[in-house]
This record gives sequence, C-alpha cells and structure tokens, in this order.
Amino acid sequence: MKRELNSWYSPALQKEMPIVTYGDYGKAILFVPTAAADYLEYERFQMMETLAPYINSGKIKVFSINSINNESWLNKEIQGEHKAIRHNQFNDYVFNEVVPFIKNSTSHDTDIITCGASFGALHSMNLFLKRPDLINGVIAMSGVYNLSEYTDGFFDEQVYLNSPMHYIQNLEDHNVLEQIRKSTNVHILTGSGAYEDPNASKSFAGLLYSKGINYELDVWGEEWKHDWPTWRAMLPVYMETRF
Repeated sequence: MKRELNSWYSPALQKEMPIVTYGDYGKAILFVPTAAADYLEYERFQMMETLAPYINSGKIKVFSINSINNESWLNKEIQGEHKAIRHNQFNDYVFNEVVPFIKNSTSHDTDIITCGASFGALHSMNLFLKRPDLINGVIAMSGVYNLSEYTDGFFDEQVYLNSPMHYIQNLEDHNVLEQIRKSTNVHILTGSGAYEDPNASKSFAGLLYSKGINYELDVWGEEWKHDWPTWRAMLPVYMETRF
C-alpha cells in the first residue's frame, strides 16, 4: 500500500499540521480522529490493514488528519468561548486547507467522504452538514451528535452552530438543505453493546428524516461495543457494498 506523509504550517490553526495519505486513487475518505488522538490513530488500530483491499484496488484513497480536541473541547484550562474559537479554526483548516489538498492529490471531481468514530463521528457529520458544497457525504460510527455532551455545561451560539442535533432542526436555508439532500452517502452506524448509545444515532436519524435528508441508519447488535473491533468490522462492509 502506498503511504505518504505531508505537513504544512496551517494559517487557520497557526501550527504545523501533518496529514497521511494511503493509496493512489479512488473516492477520497477523510478520517477525523477520536477524542484527542492524532493523524496516525487509524493506522495504529489496524484500520488501514482492514481497508487495504479497497485502497490497493483504487476504490478509495484515504486521508487522515490530526485532532485538536485537546486544544478545544477537551482542554480544561480555557473558557468555553475560547474552546469554540479553536474548534472553528479547525473547521476552517479542513475546509480551506485540507479539502484543496485532497483535490490536488486526486482531482477536482473526486468526492470527499468524511469518516470518524466516537467524537470523530460528530465532527465528521458536522463538517459534512456545514459544507455540503465541499464534502459529499459522511460515515459516522458510534457517534453522539449533541456537542453539549462534550462541553461541560457550556453552551453558546458557537456550540449550537457546531452541534448537528441542535442546528439541523432549525435549518431552513433551502439551498443548503438541497445540497445536503443530494448526497447518497450519509451513513449513521452504531453498535448496541457496552458504551454505545444507539438511541443517539436513532434520534439524529429521525431529525434528518424530518428534514427530508437521505440517510442510512445501521444499528448493530449488543455484541458490538464502543471499540475498535466494531469499527474495523463496520467499515469494510460499507466499502464493499456502498462504494
């Protein structure tokens, strides 16, 4: 499998940000890490080995970036307002730096699908819903789509605007909604075992339904807990059958 490391000083985040790429061509999958993890997390937990047949065959080309959650929502040393500012800078980094990098590494017409597990699922969903003109779909695994679950009681306009469970129910912009509705790759996956919250996925799917947004909700059984073996089992199913 071709593996390539790149890095640049991010104007949005004011720091060096690495990115790792796997494969030569195919639909672009952009991995967003869990919690405070880094850009190599999915590799360390053998996800790339699991996806190797789809990467090597040219079905997908995978990109993985750093999380900055430990500088924003998981940072206990700063106020909530500053956490929100830092998170919005992360959004800008993805939209204005990572997306062009992916396009330059593939083609202008290549679809980009965000993908993440746990906290990464929320961010992946948020990135897609905020900019469906840039992001073409999402695979969200074991997510909770209410950002206030991570903000220690802090809630302001910026939390609202990055919390899909909050802003989607009030989204009325016809153009944005139509862009979201065009996607055939909105996948919400969850297990039902230990530390999973399938009701969070079901509630969010119901909200998408109320807005006429196409989605797929896939709830796996109680033997599937909130952990890497579950996510390594889920993703190949979707690579095989939906892409």
